[in-house]
Amino acid sequence: MAKKAPLTNAEKQKRYREKKESLGKKEVRGYLTEQAQDCLAEIRNITDWDDSTILSNAIRLTYAAQQCGQVKLLNGWLVKNKK
Repeated sequence: MAKKAPLTNAEKQKRYREKKESLGKKEVRGYLTEQAQDCLAEIRNITDWDDSTILSNAIRLTYAAQQCGQVKLLNGWLVKNKK
């Protein structure tokens, strides 16, 4: 019985992405402003959430705020509090 060659890092990453995709998850990437990085660090310290949970909740909360007509109010708070 021949030994299988070990997977390369690229193959492992591809399998991981395919597994997450098959579970209905989608990868989202972007760059954070300095203020957003500060907020991220504070949220991480307070909640112990990982980046995926923080991002998922942020998108869901933004959606809820938009549906309730509260985006302008929340954005005003961010500007006023320099966040």
